[in-house]
Amino acid sequence: MISTIEKEIVSLLERGDKKAIHLLYENYADALYGVIKKIITDDDTAQDVLQESFVKIWRYSKKYDATKAKLFTWLYRIAYNTAIDKVRSLKTKIDNEVQIETSSVYKITSNELNQDVLDIKKHLDTLDEKYQIVLHALFFEGMTQQEASEELDIPLGTIKSRLKIGLRELKKIYSH
Repeated sequence: MISTIEKEIVSLLERGDKKAIHLLYENYADALYGVIKKIITDDDTAQDVLQESFVKIWRYSKKYDATKAKLFTWLYRIAYNTAIDKVRSLKTKIDNEVQIETSSVYKITSNELNQDVLDIKKHLDTLDEKYQIVLHALFFEGMTQQEASEELDIPLGTIKSRLKIGLRELKKIYSH
């Protein structure tokens, strides 16, 4: 049984009416915050994730389909996935922090560098643009595949395929 307020919110979402976000926040913020807090214990980060979730909810509001899921289920999935993404990005950030004391970056001599790959950007420019865009996002802008998918508005599976094909093409160039 769909409540009157839920019907109203769905109707506002379908019309792109910004009143929907206020009603969503008023009626669902506490529950979604509870979902997020089960994944992220830090209050400030959890609040950030709640805000990110509402931004995504608004951005994807036209995609909500009441025949596929109840409104709360759809909201829950967005909040849950946003929280999981945040945990992963924080873990990746911590894992990727440079440890200067143990870094060998200053010990590399020019003889150890593979001179053939120093011109990678030049060779990247020879690939089809669709592969260039994906490789540039992943390797030069440091995006994850998920981030590139969202930023470039390309399905994740397509990002993975273009990465694989692009790397295969680069391998052909460097094999010669």
